[in-house]
Amino acid sequence: RAAQSALIADCAANGTVLIADEIYHGITYGAEAVSALELTDDVIVVNSFSKYHAMTGWRIGWMVVPAGFERPLANLAQNLFICPSHPSQIAALGALSAEGEAEAAGHLTDYRTNRETVLAALTTLGFRDIAPADGAFYAYATLPEGWEDSMAFSKRLLAEHHVAATPGFDFDPIRGGRTMRFSYAQAPSVITEAMTRLGAFLAKGP
Repeated sequence: RAAQSALIADCAANGTVLIADEIYHGITYGAEAVSALELTDDVIVVNSFSKYHAMTGWRIGWMVVPAGFERPLANLAQNLFICPSHPSQIAALGALSAEGEAEAAGHLTDYRTNRETVLAALTTLGFRDIAPADGAFYAYATLPEGWEDSMAFSKRLLAEHHVAATPGFDFDPIRGGRTMRFSYAQAPSVITEAMTRLGAFLAKGP
């Protein structure tokens, strides 16, 4: 909250429009995320049903904008798309229902379990520099000693043990060659099996 307040104040002092990407809002472990809208109305907030409501691919989300931004953004949007598809809109309404919110809360319970499973496995298997997974559903870490190429690591892990993970190149073109990102947005049983397979793969050596 303090860091975000300072950022908002700095943007206001410099006449900068603040755009807050809150697409993972609600997926946190420990301290709750603070929406920029809790601190100011002078912000553009972008959000989506893709993450918290597990509706990736439905292509539906929303923006909250300050007064005066509505028309320019509507003009921009109409040159890119007319509106989300009708089925997506109906599904989004379902996601916001009591039943939909209960489903999303259940996902968060699974993510918490998966997070503990993945972080424990990565530590045991020798991954280093494990980034604090305070939000979302990813673990980011440096490869164990002896493994130097995250792209080759990813290809072999997929081909030999059928586990898909993302090499760090997508997130860091300089150091990403030795880092990996693991998603744990799956059923706990699947994540447990994936970590078992990861251990079997590492046991074979580089």
